[in-house]
Amino acid sequence: MASTNDVTMTIRTNSEVKKTAAALFDDLGLDMSSAINMFLRECIRKDGIPFEISRKEIPNLKTRRAIKNAINNKNMVGPFKTVEEAMNYLNA
Repeated sequence: MASTNDVTMTIRTNSEVKKTAAALFDDLGLDMSSAINMFLRECIRKDGIPFEISRKEIPNLKTRRAIKNAINNKNMVGPFKTVEEAMNYLNA
């Protein structure tokens, strides 16, 4: 619902990003304008970007190695016979 204070903004984005985001927002019952307004309002409320922005890769290198090892069944520990055995290993 437009009001007398509403203004039009023009933004640039990749067409695939727009298409994917529009489908997501549609599933959530939102249009692009409402979703962007929610983002802007949350930025104002948080007095910053409402999520972490980082150059760190997620998952980090250590976690990626552990995932790769698990997939390849390498460097695995256990199985443990009891929870206590597992906890003793983790706390060592």
